[in-house]
Amino acid sequence: MSEGKLFGKLVSFAIPLLLSGLLQLAFNAADLIVVGRFAGELSLAAVGSNGALVALILNVLMGLGTGTNILVSRYFGAKNEKALLDAVQTTVIVAIIGGVIFGIAGILISGLLLQAMGTPETVLPLAKLYLRIYFCGLPIMILYNFSSAVLRAVGDSRRPLYFLSIAGVLNVGMNLIFVIVFHMGVAGVAIATVMSQCVSCVLTLRCLIKSKTICRLVLRPLRFSWTAFKEIIRIGLPAGIQGSLFSISNVLIQSSINYFGDMTMAGNAAAANIEAFLFVSMDAMNQSAVASVSQNMGARKYPRTRSAVRTCLLMEFIVATVLGGITVLFRRQLVSIYTSEEAAIAAGCIRIIILGVAYFTNGMQHMMTGVMRGLGYSILPTCITLAGICGFRVVYIYTYFAAHKTLEVLYASYPISWVLTIAAQLICYFSLRNRAYKRNEEKFVKRLAEQSAENTDPIGA
Repeated sequence: MSEGKLFGKLVSFAIPLLLSGLLQLAFNAADLIVVGRFAGELSLAAVGSNGALVALILNVLMGLGTGTNILVSRYFGAKNEKALLDAVQTTVIVAIIGGVIFGIAGILISGLLLQAMGTPETVLPLAKLYLRIYFCGLPIMILYNFSSAVLRAVGDSRRPLYFLSIAGVLNVGMNLIFVIVFHMGVAGVAIATVMSQCVSCVLTLRCLIKSKTICRLVLRPLRFSWTAFKEIIRIGLPAGIQGSLFSISNVLIQSSINYFGDMTMAGNAAAANIEAFLFVSMDAMNQSAVASVSQNMGARKYPRTRSAVRTCLLMEFIVATVLGGITVLFRRQLVSIYTSEEAAIAAGCIRIIILGVAYFTNGMQHMMTGVMRGLGYSILPTCITLAGICGFRVVYIYTYFAAHKTLEVLYASYPISWVLTIAAQLICYFSLRNRAYKRNEEKFVKRLAEQSAENTDPIGA
């Protein structure tokens, strides 16, 4: 990312990410389609109602994954082999320990959380079963996501695509067998998801272990670096807090959706899964921007960071506008793939119309959050997002929505919060990027001075 023609590098990096995201969502959609068509609307509502809770736990650890991505990208751009090795090893250790802790916590409190969200009694047992099985596989899922983040940080977005394709085919096959043949319902879908993630995790770890580049995983000895951990926490913890609070606001919205009944829950689950295809398409541009900005900050090539941001924003706008328009135009046909119930289809179409038109602003605000972290600002983008998205939605639901309880009013909270957030982020980006370059230069000079002092022979002096 720090050498050669930037546009070509960004496109070649983004396309495998785009395909990976679309494939992953296609496999997730297969979960919902299979369970909705062959296990009924209650099972579809149970699986869909868990999305916000799963994200609540995952986003904390994925925030730390953001710290890993940026840290590895910088060390790779600076060609600092020792620091890079420490970062990779520490990432694996954090992923395993964090996955186990959050997995156990999720199993223990899953029922309480679902009840707190007002999940209907008709859906609650199935939702609880799905969530507990899912959390059993959380350590494996987190380890895969962290490992693939390391590969993407150094520009390798192709092999995660290959591994995901293999796991996804297995997932769909097991879905069909467990649900249709063995009639396991939501349990079959959850087990298939966990087992397929195990395959992708093993393949990704093997890739890092066998790597001949400076970015590799050495298992003996597997060392924990406090220096790398502190940097991962410094960059990633604000992202994790942001993600968790972001998910809490979504949990609050899901609770409001539950108020309208199981048919609305089923339609919302279908529409949210369709929208996820839009999000991963834009997220490919987001990750491209983060990797490019971070690597070029490490290489001290600042004009390329600005070029990367401009190019990725333009790419994101084009992709979101085209795909968003297609989604809105064919909304009824798309929701009908998941369910045949007219009430569920109508509820899903309402969500798609309101969110699809302005979805490009969601991609932009996610991208600028990553860019600001790539520049070295970890707390500021978190504060902006918490105020513009989480804070606004909480206030909105307890005030305006409380007085006007309709689906249209509820879903309007999404685009309004996106617009507020991206406006604040762009102002901060243009105001602070030159200061970020100056701070990076100061760190570089300091590091050179430290290395020079280490290499000086005191006796010879």
